[in-house]
Amino acid sequence: MTRVSRFASALACAALAACSVSTGSGGAPAPHTRTYYIAADQVEWDYAPGEGDSVTGAPYDSTAQVFVANGPMSIGTKYQKSLYREYTDSTFRTLKPRDAQWRHLGILGPLLRAVVGDTIRVVFRNNTPYPASVHPHGVFYAKNSEGAPYADRTAGADKADDAVPTGGTHVYVWPVPERAGPGPGDPSAVLWMYHSHVTDERDLDAGLVGPILVTARSAARADGAPKDVDREFVVAFAEFDENQSWYLAENIRRYTGTPAKVKIVRTPFGEYAQAPNFGGNFKETMNGYLFGRLPGLTMKVGERVRWYLMATTGFEIHAPHWHGNTVLINGMRTDVASLLPMEMLTAEMVPDDPGTWLFHCHVGPHLQAGMQSLYRVQPR
Repeated sequence: MTRVSRFASALACAALAACSVSTGSGGAPAPHTRTYYIAADQVEWDYAPGEGDSVTGAPYDSTAQVFVANGPMSIGTKYQKSLYREYTDSTFRTLKPRDAQWRHLGILGPLLRAVVGDTIRVVFRNNTPYPASVHPHGVFYAKNSEGAPYADRTAGADKADDAVPTGGTHVYVWPVPERAGPGPGDPSAVLWMYHSHVTDERDLDAGLVGPILVTARSAARADGAPKDVDREFVVAFAEFDENQSWYLAENIRRYTGTPAKVKIVRTPFGEYAQAPNFGGNFKETMNGYLFGRLPGLTMKVGERVRWYLMATTGFEIHAPHWHGNTVLINGMRTDVASLLPMEMLTAEMVPDDPGTWLFHCHVGPHLQAGMQSLYRVQPR
């Protein structure tokens, strides 16, 4: 553990008096610093790769066409975006491959996993053309690792984290005390998120958001995953308003047939591409995918499956609904959850009904706009 992370851990314990964790006895992993090398990169993202609606198995209907059709004044499904991506080391030359079990994360940044008592250390490089940061929820952070600029009466090194310039690098250090882990009524691991917080709405609409999973020390495997779970899925019911993205003008220029005819209208609520592209630039997604394109939601009958769900920062409310099987949320049996902006929740499932099932938002306009996917339950 580095001197900085030891100091940060001590600071967290002193501030919260809540870091009395095991030292590795009883099979639990000893506390340590988990380092991640993460860059914000500009990449092309396709919200609906392939042809047709994967849920209906048919061509897109007229409503779906609003959100996927490319044309003279509409962008379609491909956009320039900013994504958090993980690298192998501090040179940021080699992307770290995403494990198959996490390919469903899609547009989300790399999974940051920790156990109560650990320290998360993020070495961050900003490769985008605008300032960016990494702001975490739930974990402990000092002022030099908050990742959000505002009048907090700090200066010097305590401001370097606020907005990392293009080409710049900053190291964020986040101790994980008891209050960042599962509470008395929680399962063995809980979800937090991280995102850029320089210009909050534009940063998230551009794509800079990712998950953090924190496991109770007594319930953790050596890799930090919870012992009492067979499969984990993280799904963000994420509205991306491409009109508010940093890349609106560039996306119009790159992807529309007649970009000179597409006007950007400035309103008190932000910038919007003039109709008919206005509605199509609202992408109601699950991990950045539309109309059933989210991959990898596969499990078996009888497995202990944990769903971590979250929403993003738009003016939105979501109602995740699983067909075919039920979940436990806060001790209640249900098949529909609710998500407010930036809310995070955990749902436990032991599937007993094999088949291919619909998983979608039950808010009508979101369902029509493509916020739906499929999950598959294989026989035992």
